[in-house]
Amino acid sequence: MGASSGARTMNAPAEGFKARAHDKLNDAKVQRAMRNFNLAGARARGIADLDNFEDIRTAAAAIRDRSLASLDLWLARFEQEATRRGTKVHWAETHADINRIVIEIARQTGVKKIIKSKSMVSEESHLNDALEAEGFKVVETDLGEYIVQLAGEKPSHIIAPAIHKTRDDVADLFAEHHKTPRKSDIGELTMEARKFLREHFLSGEMGISGGNFIIAETGSLLLVTNEGNGRMTTTLPRVHVAITGIEKVLPTLEDASCILRLLTRSATGQSISNYVTVNTGPKQPGDLDGPEEMHVIIVDAGRTKLLGTDMQEALRCIRCGACMNHCPVYQNIGGHAYGWVYPGPIGSVLTPNYIGIENAVDLPNAATLCNQCGVVCPVKIPLPDLMRKLREKQVDRGLRPWQERLGLKLWAWTAQRPGIYAFATKLAARLGRSIGGADRTIHRLPGNGWTEGRDMPAPKGKTFRELYAERKRS
Repeated sequence: MGASSGARTMNAPAEGFKARAHDKLNDAKVQRAMRNFNLAGARARGIADLDNFEDIRTAAAAIRDRSLASLDLWLARFEQEATRRGTKVHWAETHADINRIVIEIARQTGVKKIIKSKSMVSEESHLNDALEAEGFKVVETDLGEYIVQLAGEKPSHIIAPAIHKTRDDVADLFAEHHKTPRKSDIGELTMEARKFLREHFLSGEMGISGGNFIIAETGSLLLVTNEGNGRMTTTLPRVHVAITGIEKVLPTLEDASCILRLLTRSATGQSISNYVTVNTGPKQPGDLDGPEEMHVIIVDAGRTKLLGTDMQEALRCIRCGACMNHCPVYQNIGGHAYGWVYPGPIGSVLTPNYIGIENAVDLPNAATLCNQCGVVCPVKIPLPDLMRKLREKQVDRGLRPWQERLGLKLWAWTAQRPGIYAFATKLAARLGRSIGGADRTIHRLPGNGWTEGRDMPAPKGKTFRELYAERKRS
């Protein structure tokens, strides 16, 4: 028995964030799962043994900037070196191109069963659905991805796809799909998954993986995994197809070694992941294992739009998940509320840029701008600044609600007139005191969604200027 063939519930436009976030805040199961989620503590322990963490972080950001500054040259060098070593390189401008290329390779090679290692880019293109619609059997082999595939869902985290699932959820899924007695012990559930996935590893004819990085100087694909499924997926099937974004190119293996010192520490707190795999071309004469064919699909799908703009820094991202692990918004609502592939602060930047800011109006506002994400980002992406810029673009394009735009215009008009501003603040202070009532707490403001779930202390009935003047006189 294998994974469910049902289509995942993935809608491209990330609209409806507020409604989904509200639902997740009231979902007891999600709240329980998020309370048990603490990769932030693991990161803190992981970087503690690096005396020069900030120096490495600065160097990693510079490496990513150097890659992006000459992206066309490094991609051309990768294609040249990869082709020289027998890899077939394909270019996908759109999500539809990804699916078309993979389906063409599958047909040309006569495969029927496809096993997959983790690939976030394939989530962007709904690749599983496209392959299944053409009659191919597709099985996710990352344990978290396998769980959400059985559930007919999408990942809720970049590195922990099933973080929203409880042990009971997994026990029920395995009993239903594997047709085995229900188990509740974590070790037994893991062994059951290993048993069923091993059958797929041995019978899979094509393996699809993502790519943490592609290395220009050697034409290599670099994969970082903890379960070993990446190596099984890329060596056992006779065809290996890797899918990665154009921004993932690094000039040298030395550059990759620098970034690897930060990637796993930022993600899970490990000094290094269990498996770091460098794939360079298909199986050669004398090799004991490896695919007969190796393909790399390099994907644009909106990424070039960021090059040379005030959003380019977002392309530095190495997909560690540290920003969401520290984000107070993500920690309360989980990943599904964001509505597309990338959740958390990085998703609030990438999604509007990739699928159109008009399709993700709420996401740049789904943050407190506390800068936790910016502080922990291993490649120094200024995420709060980028979200603020996206907010400005939304206002400039008239994408925010008319009430909000009118309110901002009225505030700006008032703030430029000191006399009127002083009168308005006096009125607001006194009105706020009366609304506060006997307990001097404002529980609800009319037309203000912020106060639906929060209380705040009522003002004392006087403005700061009035209170300051009184203190100065006394």
